[in-house]
Amino acid sequence: MKVGIIRCLQTENFCPGTFDFKAIADKTGVFEGVEEDIELVGFISCGGCPGKNAILRAKKMVKLGADTIVLASCIEKGTPLGYKCPFAKMMKDSLVKGLAENIKILDYTHE
Repeated sequence: MKVGIIRCLQTENFCPGTFDFKAIADKTGVFEGVEEDIELVGFISCGGCPGKNAILRAKKMVKLGADTIVLASCIEKGTPLGYKCPFAKMMKDSLVKGLAENIKILDYTHE
C-alpha cells in the first residue's frame, strides 16, 4: 500500500504528524489489518479552508505512486482540536469524484 495523507492546515503549527506516522508503522487505526507493507508517499495539508486544494494535492501524490489517499484524523475526527473539519465531506466527495476508481480513500489515520 502506498499512502498519501492529507491533513488540516490549522493543525500544522502544533502537530508534527507523529500519531499518523505511528499508525502506519504499527498498523493501527485505519491501517489495522493491512498485511502488505505501507509506504508513505506524501504528507501535505489540504491548503486551508475550504480544502479545495485537497484534490490537486491528492492527484500529485497519486502521480508519485500513491494508491491510497487518507484524510488525516484532524480532518475527519477533529483530533487533536476537538473540532471536525466542516469541509470534510466536500473534500472526500471531490476525491471520490476526481480520482481514479482504483484509488482507495480512507477517512482517518488514528483513533
